[in-house]
Amino acid sequence: MKDRHQKTRDVTEGVPPLAPDSAVALQERVARLKEALAAGHGPEYLQELLPPRPADLAWDLHLLSELAKIPHAAVPLLLADLFGKSPDKKRRKALKKALHVLKTRGVLIPEDLLPREEPRSPTPPEAPVLSARITPVYGNGECYVILEGPREILGRGSLLVSRVSDSQGFRECSLFSLSKKRREEFWREFVAEGIDEMVPVPPSYALRLLEEALALTPDGEPHRDEYLPLRENLWRHLGRPDEAPALLDLLPPLEQAERNRALEDSRKLARHTLFRTWLPSLEEIKPWLERLQEAQDSPLVLTEHQQQARQEMVVDEAAAALFPPAERDRWGRRLLRMAYFFHLKGQTEEAQSARAAGEDVLAGERGALAGETPLLQELVRYALMLAQEFIKQQEPQSPPSGLVVPPWTP
Repeated sequence: MKDRHQKTRDVTEGVPPLAPDSAVALQERVARLKEALAAGHGPEYLQELLPPRPADLAWDLHLLSELAKIPHAAVPLLLADLFGKSPDKKRRKALKKALHVLKTRGVLIPEDLLPREEPRSPTPPEAPVLSARITPVYGNGECYVILEGPREILGRGSLLVSRVSDSQGFRECSLFSLSKKRREEFWREFVAEGIDEMVPVPPSYALRLLEEALALTPDGEPHRDEYLPLRENLWRHLGRPDEAPALLDLLPPLEQAERNRALEDSRKLARHTLFRTWLPSLEEIKPWLERLQEAQDSPLVLTEHQQQARQEMVVDEAAAALFPPAERDRWGRRLLRMAYFFHLKGQTEEAQSARAAGEDVLAGERGALAGETPLLQELVRYALMLAQEFIKQQEPQSPPSGLVVPPWTP
């Protein structure tokens, strides 16, 4: 006999998975909440551990899903405090599902827990909602821009996925019409391909990126033709892209003292996972590794200070060649976009460092005394180190010395 009880769906069904670092951060917060519940802390303390993110629907829905798994008497009140007054329909629907899951697990849910919804008078239909996400900027100047919304805006589809380049325009542009199940599979495939870092952005910002890509795309390019039919509708709902706030206006102000500190700290970004694609390739860095070796072995270098100065000169020359002056404006804008990406992720120090480095690159040549932009220096220095380690690993191992010779030694 079939079970008449229908399985309760998870509140995150159809929601994109969180980026790995966000997923880890969520699990850490939930773990601290469980400890606080065990210690008997009050509602105010519990709320401070799990602040909702009004601009990040995916985070809030995953948070609701995790809280529904904790059968503790204090959780229903916590859920009500966090989301009970939310005007967002999706959050309220997910809240009710989470409370239902807790109730099926034996947790008492007070009847007056949520404010009673008054009967609503007829209102005009709500405007269709469009959401937007972007990936970080890769070292080749490309990123993904993803729009998701109803057909009233996106025409014959509900998901627009574009890969745009700041030098070549549209590299991909595809409009999909997917069921909920197929959309979940799509996001899993997206993450499986290594595209697992995304942040929600204002749709107007995403539209500006698409319009900049359109201006760079040659006529007749198929990806350009995929975007053009959607353009009028997007402008109607989001406004003119040239009226959107400038990128620097979207970032918090940075005082001069903070800028100097952030510029020096930008060296750390060279080893950040999001900057791996910014590192020069082995083929690009290899000639400079040879130059560096020559500087180290030069008989003209007499002191350690002289040798260090020669090595720094090679690093600066490499940075000037690998990040040429003619392309500095492009590199500077990429860094400012990365600053906004970090800002949206709530990573203030990284955002300030990327902004300071971007503004420094856009400012032009620093002069002999100031030296090269610290981040560009460090990208070259780190690439040199990695190349040196890789080449060393490829060298044949010398057989061990001694009377006993291994049988595989010729």
